Amino acid sequence: MSGSTLVRRRHGRDRSRPILILALFCALLAGIALVVTSQSPARAAGTLLSQGKPTTASSAENAGTAASLATDGNTGTRWSSAFSDPQWLQVDLGIAQPISQVTLNWETAYAKSFKIQVSNDATTWTDVYSTTTGAGGVQNLTVNGSGRYVRFYGTARATAYGYSLWEFQVYGGGGTTTPPPSCGTANAAQGKTATASSAENAGTAASAAVDGNTGTRWSSAFSDPQWLQVDLGSSQSVCGVGLNWEAAYASAYQIQVTDNPSGAWTTIYSTTTSAGGVQKLNVTGTGRYVRVYATARATQYGDSLWEFQVFTTGTTTGGTTGGGTGGTTTPPDAFWGTTDDIPAAHNVMELKILNRTNGQYPDSQVYWSFNGQVHSIADQPYFDMPANSSGRMYFYLGSPTSQYYDFIEFTIGPNVFNGNTTRVDAWGLPLAIRLHSHDGQDIQLGDTQDLFNETRDQVFAQFQSSVPSQFKVLAQTQAPYRIIAPGSDPSFRDGGVNANYFTAYANSVGVNEPTSNIFGCAGSLGANPSMCAALNRHTANLPAAQQQDPTKFYTGGDPANWYAKFWHDHGINHLAYGFPYDDVAGQAAYASQQNPQWMEVAVGY
Repeated sequence: MSGSTLVRRRHGRDRSRPILILALFCALLAGIALVVTSQSPARAAGTLLSQGKPTTASSAENAGTAASLATDGNTGTRWSSAFSDPQWLQVDLGIAQPISQVTLNWETAYAKSFKIQVSNDATTWTDVYSTTTGAGGVQNLTVNGSGRYVRFYGTARATAYGYSLWEFQVYGGGGTTTPPPSCGTANAAQGKTATASSAENAGTAASAAVDGNTGTRWSSAFSDPQWLQVDLGSSQSVCGVGLNWEAAYASAYQIQVTDNPSGAWTTIYSTTTSAGGVQKLNVTGTGRYVRVYATARATQYGDSLWEFQVFTTGTTTGGTTGGGTGGTTTPPDAFWGTTDDIPAAHNVMELKILNRTNGQYPDSQVYWSFNGQVHSIADQPYFDMPANSSGRMYFYLGSPTSQYYDFIEFTIGPNVFNGNTTRVDAWGLPLAIRLHSHDGQDIQLGDTQDLFNETRDQVFAQFQSSVPSQFKVLAQTQAPYRIIAPGSDPSFRDGGVNANYFTAYANSVGVNEPTSNIFGCAGSLGANPSMCAALNRHTANLPAAQQQDPTKFYTGGDPANWYAKFWHDHGINHLAYGFPYDDVAGQAAYASQQNPQWMEVAVGY
């Protein structure tokens, strides 16, 4: 309503109270108490449930008056609708809650007639308050109802403009409903199978939006509508979505979920006023498939995303995908401990090294080494990481020269981190990293908590019980220090007992390389990442369209890289670097993050 006097916020009013006087008089005569159920000035009853929750509306006047601004806790921002009747604004509380009060803080453009409604499915609504004599201002409405969704439904405006609310507040709680689980911080979409309505070219495929690399992107054809969807592998409780838009973004889009991509989709977020950039959306929904459905482009080009992220509560309701690649397996917050003590970095980012050896080694015997510096974490648990290229940080237990060691590797620019926890050569220690950016993005990579909780003997025994007989030797050759990769073991090299392990299978798809080169992606396979990955995952015999489908990985039997599969089965989000081209189809434990703030590295035994 630019240019109108209606943009001024309305302050308090001096109102007479004839109704209350009459009520008192009647109470004296009849000996009863009369309860006034609307516009009570009493303070809010119960807990504020709506602030920061997903909020949608029938319309928005412009980009500066979006629905979410009515539940942001800021009385200087507002939602304003189109200039027509009816209009609505609704908030998703996440779970069904008892509702005791709704507060409407109106801008001067208020509703004369409206209802407050509740629902558990956002389809069937129950009225808990109704008026045709709304007077605007701040209205504290005492209501009695229960629902997951609470809606203001306006049927008659008091002015020529739309409906405009500084704040829409819902109070209640205190019932027997179970609080929702906390939203996870790991990206459940990373490395999963992604498809799209179109791709601008071969270099902007759908998979590039879920590979964890903010230097690659998906870009669609130059038309509307377009969509990008990711298969999480099983039905999961979705609580957040991250969209990292390239300059060609969508101005209008929906986030939708389903368990059947050929059937109906449920919209859990919708906007017509997107401004692009990095968007973090709080949503609530359940489904195996999550998609962004773009209906209007902001530019003449297509819709383009550097990254499409999905965050879940970690609760799954269906089966996992083939090859053990489904679900999320991030350690709980207690595993990582407090981050309040991490100092601000003077260089690019601050590292904190954590002792997670279950009491096997004190902090004075957990060492880190980088670029000539060697310290125990008792001496120096933090490191201010500068920009560097192809760096490695080593971790040792017992002494700085111990054979119990492992490492992470990374390249760090002035404002970007690119790194991984690699198992390409061997596994030496349980390692996990938690990477956090200045804009709040949180990424976890590495070994799952079970490898930290088990004894070393248990890990070695579990590996041997999980792999075919040819691979058991990998936990013996350098035991008890390392479980080595098959390409490093003499039994899989020329003259070894397993030298021909891959030969027949490789020849059947036109590859003439020794087994050690297949495990190591060497020889001719050094220039053919897709084929090397397909051979290691036993998908090379499948049609090309299925060779990089994670649901097909390691499901075809021998031969396959069972060493790599074991680390995927025990990797956070089932991601691991088990062979050199394990990043094909986004399966590697690799992260790329802009504006990194700090990183925790957990070291186990």
